[in-house]
This record gives sequence, structure tokens and C-alpha cells, in this order.
Amino acid sequence: MNTLSSHVLDTTLGRPAKGIALTLTRPDGSTLSGETDSDGRFNNWGVEDGFAAGVYTLRFHCKPYLIETHGSSFYPHIDITFELDENGGHYHVPLLISPFGFSSYRGS
Repeated sequence: MNTLSSHVLDTTLGRPAKGIALTLTRPDGSTLSGETDSDGRFNNWGVEDGFAAGVYTLRFHCKPYLIETHGSSFYPHIDITFELDENGGHYHVPLLISPFGFSSYRGS
């Protein structure tokens, strides 16, 4: 069974990014949504049976956060597309953001 979590860190401030809306697009085109908590984390997708293998896109709606926190944002949103393997276990997709840059990796 695959599980999925995310964590958003504001690298300019060196702290978690609270209140960023997330949209997960599944291989069948259906979507799930959520919002990062006070620690910048989200893992409550409401999926009891885990995630099937396939290609997913996680959209971080970061513009409102960046405008409110930093006064500007080059990115209206950031999409990270990744592939889950059959029985791949836990997948963690962190996002490191600033008003003018971002990076991601497969975390643990």
C-alpha cells in the first residue's frame, strides 16, 4: 500500500509554510485537496486503501502565501509530477519555496 505526505518550507524565512492549498491529481484524473498545517505538513488525503501505482501531480497553490508573506510571487502555483510504484511504501514530496525559486525531492 502506498501512502503520501508533503511538507512545505519557506527557505527565505527558514520556517514551515502554513496554509498552502494543495491539489493532488490522480492517474484517473480525479482530484483530492488539502491545506498545509501550522508545521507546513499535509498527509490527510482521506484515502483508506492507499494510492495505486501511477503518475500523480501535486499542485501547490503558493501565490497567496507568497504574496501575504513576502509581497510578491513569481509562481502562481507549482506542479510536481511523480510516479508511484506498486507497493512502493511511503512517498513524501517536500517543497522548498521562496518568492523566486523552489526545489523538491523524494523525502522519507
